[in-house]
Amino acid sequence: MTRLVQLGVPVVAENAVPEDGPMTDGFGRRIEYLRISVTDKCNLRCVYCMPEEGLPWLRREQLLSYEEIGEVVRVMAGLGLRRVRITGGEPLVRRDLPTLVRILRDVPGIDDIALSTNAVLLGEQAGELRAAGLDRVNVSLDSLIPERIDAISRRAGSAAAIMGGIAAAERAGFFPLKVNCVVMRGRNDDEVEAFAAVTRERPWHVRFIEVMPTGDNLGVSHDEYVSSDEILGRVARIGDLRPVAGPHGNGPAKYYAFDGAAGTVGVISPMSHNYCGTCNRMRLTADGQLRPCLFGDLHTDLRSPLRTGAPLEPLIRQTLRIKPERHWLVQGSDVGSGGLRALSQVGG
Repeated sequence: MTRLVQLGVPVVAENAVPEDGPMTDGFGRRIEYLRISVTDKCNLRCVYCMPEEGLPWLRREQLLSYEEIGEVVRVMAGLGLRRVRITGGEPLVRRDLPTLVRILRDVPGIDDIALSTNAVLLGEQAGELRAAGLDRVNVSLDSLIPERIDAISRRAGSAAAIMGGIAAAERAGFFPLKVNCVVMRGRNDDEVEAFAAVTRERPWHVRFIEVMPTGDNLGVSHDEYVSSDEILGRVARIGDLRPVAGPHGNGPAKYYAFDGAAGTVGVISPMSHNYCGTCNRMRLTADGQLRPCLFGDLHTDLRSPLRTGAPLEPLIRQTLRIKPERHWLVQGSDVGSGGLRALSQVGG
């Protein structure tokens, strides 16, 4: 395999991929999962994700329409895509999201439609999303203490809205309910045991996530990083954990459970235990760029071909050729991030 070096980061050259049949990258990984960002905007400013002042937002005409997203998914479903996740920014700030869910539900071959949300607007939309055909939701919750939630999100009153959204998701029948917590030293790491204890009584699948570096969170990623090994060590203080298969889903979490617990404890460890070797996904940004990796600057423009009626399959296979073997993130540095200022720019 040929390797190039660009700004100290190994870059994998194009790799041969099958010219027909299911989507398979140059390392033999079958691609069955697409994360779809519908907006780069967010109603929160979480300290690990976005600068407090926000970012220059995409213009409306730059965003893919729901019909254009549906066309990309239809083409990719014909190439083996089976699962999709709707992301942002915060996806629920985009109007009439149930319309997109219905479009995706009608695509032959799509078996699972999930949503990642901060839950602020979920209380008023959970029922309609469920009726439209949404299967599952993942909710971001970085503290169990309301004042801390508001401080981390940098938006007063967000805690009450998030908790209301979670309750609405449960009433609407969204199970399994995955709760994502980004662990930060000195900010919320003292709540790890409390989060884990919740899984004994409630059917929550709490996933602790290591903070990942981008251009605008380098201080947090350098000074507040907590490894998944340390997290599991803290959880073990309150009881014995056993490895379990975990809930249905597409992510890289490793799951554990206390005996007799209603839920599970998961860890997502992009920094301490690189899991790229099993990556089965690509990402479609809100402005129509197909990205083979969350990080780096590799992408293929699908928006222009969509709007001129050009075929998409050759472009999708080209993106498979440039899918890297792994990410090259360095904790506390923007090396390997591909110039990203915030995860919200590409859908997290």
